[in-house]
Amino acid sequence: MVHGKLIGIGLYTPAEAGRLINVPASRITRWLRGSAGTEPIWTSQVELDDGRIYLGIRDLMEARIADKFISAGISPQRVRAAIRLASEVIGDARPLSTDRFRTDGRSIFLKTAEGDAPALLTLFSRQYAFEKIIEPLLKNVEFEGGQAPAAWWPLGRQKQILVDPRRAFGQPIDAVSSVPTAILAAAGRQEGIERAAVAFMVPPGSVKRAMEFENGMELKAAA
Repeated sequence: MVHGKLIGIGLYTPAEAGRLINVPASRITRWLRGSAGTEPIWTSQVELDDGRIYLGIRDLMEARIADKFISAGISPQRVRAAIRLASEVIGDARPLSTDRFRTDGRSIFLKTAEGDAPALLTLFSRQYAFEKIIEPLLKNVEFEGGQAPAAWWPLGRQKQILVDPRRAFGQPIDAVSSVPTAILAAAGRQEGIERAAVAFMVPPGSVKRAMEFENGMELKAAA
């Protein structure tokens, strides 16, 4: 059964993933499918055999870091090369999403740059310290067994919004009530915070958090 296979992995369309990590869905699709003769940057961990692109939670984390590198001036081709090298070093097909990449990543990217990409060496030795690119993205990620990402707090733990592939197929939830934020936010908008809280038997704060989170994602998408 498909749903059973997705427990602990999560399931996101490029549009859902893009909304969560603030990266255009078309860009995510291009990275995972390839285009105009270019190979995918990496292969998704989800395959449903329906011809569509889907992502798991590891793909979300991989995409966040790939986007950060590309935004910092590294070409998709060099990111692809670095991922391949990192896969060999770390022994994982999605190395950017691992905890080990936090410590080994800088040397991996520098090794990829040797000989043909002096600009990349400059990128890490001067204004773009590796730690400034990676650490902010990984500090709110929980890793399982010190390696693969198991859960993500997109706003930090104190905000109590959780993305956990073992719950609600990885859709954002209010960590206090475990109700998806999209459901709580929709109810809050329609019924008001207090009535929605009573209807779902959750604290009013859960509804308010969900509304703030969903509103924030909508504002980012519209920007």
